[in-house]
Amino acid sequence: MAFEKIKICNHKTHTMQKILVVDDDKDMCFLLDRFLSKHGFDVIQSFNGKRALEALEENNISLVLTDFRLEDIDGKELLYKIKKTHPNMPLIIMTGYSDVKIAVEVIKNGAFDYVTKPLFPDEILIKIKEALKIEEQSSVFKDETIEAHVVVSKPKEKAYVVTGPYIFGDSSAFKKISNQILLVAPTNYSVIIYGETGTGKEVIANEIHNHSKRKDKPFVAIDCGALSKELAASELFGHEKGSFTGALNQKIGSFEIANGGTIFLDEVANLSYDIQVSLLRVVQERKCVV
Repeated sequence: MAFEKIKICNHKTHTMQKILVVDDDKDMCFLLDRFLSKHGFDVIQSFNGKRALEALEENNISLVLTDFRLEDIDGKELLYKIKKTHPNMPLIIMTGYSDVKIAVEVIKNGAFDYVTKPLFPDEILIKIKEALKIEEQSSVFKDETIEAHVVVSKPKEKAYVVTGPYIFGDSSAFKKISNQILLVAPTNYSVIIYGETGTGKEVIANEIHNHSKRKDKPFVAIDCGALSKELAASELFGHEKGSFTGALNQKIGSFEIANGGTIFLDEVANLSYDIQVSLLRVVQERKCVV
């Protein structure tokens, strides 16, 4: 803690800027909340358009970040309603549908910008800062400044706690990975981990598991490259006794063993096309029907 001289403009209060995040995907709202909070923003979450409009009236919002397709309203209509009551409100549209026509239309109707899912956090941050900078410039007026001595204390970042019997580095690259682990671990998102053979993908998957609410449930690691084409389905999804020739007993699949926990699938590309299709369905619907 230290004393520091700063300039305070008497027309501007030094409060955290509030961002309204609107998405019916609660995990997405949670991820954006964590990420933007770490970068000094106060985030208000809303899971539908109606609540978003209410939150806009109840709070001093600086920017709206909204999904285009909501359960009760689409982004175009929400944009219209927001601009009607808050014409200078910067608004960024998110969508999983990378449609150029939509992008042109929403920007033409007053949106600041348009991003497609999957989102890249750094890209979102850059666009938010650009939007808020423009908004600040439009409202700034000349005034005298007051010099003051205030006590400032840097906020402590959440410490990364090593939970497994592994050695971790202190490089900037590892710090970035550790931040990503802390970001996705509390959610139920499916995570793709990229890396060459031997770089520690299973270690990272294990760390995500250990920092999640599922940490008391099983962590199951499967090397798909080691599964034979004939038995891959049974190993992953299980089978009932007598369901095919040679099925003398019931077998519990890896997904059922990992139920409530985490399953790590390595070398998925080595599975047959039929198994990959079944696997995709399980990942999308989060149900395993044998």
